[in-house]
Amino acid sequence: MAKLVSKTYGEALFEIAIEENKAQELMEEIGAVQKALKENVELDKLLKHPGIPKQEKMQVMDNIFKGRVSDELTGFLQIVISKERYNDLQAIFQYFIDKVKEVEGIGVAYVTTAVELTEDQKTAVQSKLLQTTAYQTMEMHYSVDSSLIGGMVIRINDRVVDSSIRTKLNDMTKQLLNIQLG
Repeated sequence: MAKLVSKTYGEALFEIAIEENKAQELMEEIGAVQKALKENVELDKLLKHPGIPKQEKMQVMDNIFKGRVSDELTGFLQIVISKERYNDLQAIFQYFIDKVKEVEGIGVAYVTTAVELTEDQKTAVQSKLLQTTAYQTMEMHYSVDSSLIGGMVIRINDRVVDSSIRTKLNDMTKQLLNIQLG
């Protein structure tokens, strides 16, 4: 359900951004709104509190963001609060950001390795991903997980390429357990 909500609202925000030719501007503003909400824990609690009327929450958002972000985003925030979808706001923003990146040809890759990669290795991975995908640029996120033993796991959107030794050992174990001696 949450995924449907984020898609519906995120798509609506995306359509506004395209119509108004403000995709980049809205992305930057969304980053600022996300930062403000993350840094102000009390504000986040207030907006999530079920006992506070929608009108008060809308007024608070209006007081904070009106004049600091575009009218499109301010209006969108008002709609999200009036429809009681504030808890889905981060997912909505993420959907919007992913959609803009997709349209602009920016891929987002999450690469997990057993050991830290050198800069040359990171460059090689990035260039290989650019060659094998339709993206013009890649936003790379690297992490280390020693339980992989070796190899790497690459995730782009819903696609995962797992060439880790841990997975290969698990696969071999399953195959050996399935062998019927007889």
